[in-house]
Amino acid sequence: MMTMTFNELRKIKDQLPSGSMQRIADELGLEVQTVRHYFGGTCDPNKQAVGIHFEQGPEGGIVQIDDTTILEKAQEILKNN
Repeated sequence: MMTMTFNELRKIKDQLPSGSMQRIADELGLEVQTVRHYFGGTCDPNKQAVGIHFEQGPEGGIVQIDDTTILEKAQEILKNN
């Protein structure tokens, strides 16, 4: 399990180049809305990203990540750009 602030997670998302959400979704066989939801975006309330939990608090709150696959893919994109 990994824990970070919501602001830290959003900073990673904000640094991604245009089209990265779709690229991550395609490479992992996910819907793009699932990837957006993972990074704290809004989506269909009936769908939730698996493996990530948000708790209210300072700095946007705490994010507990059980499944880091999407995060790792985002970090890989940032490293290679």
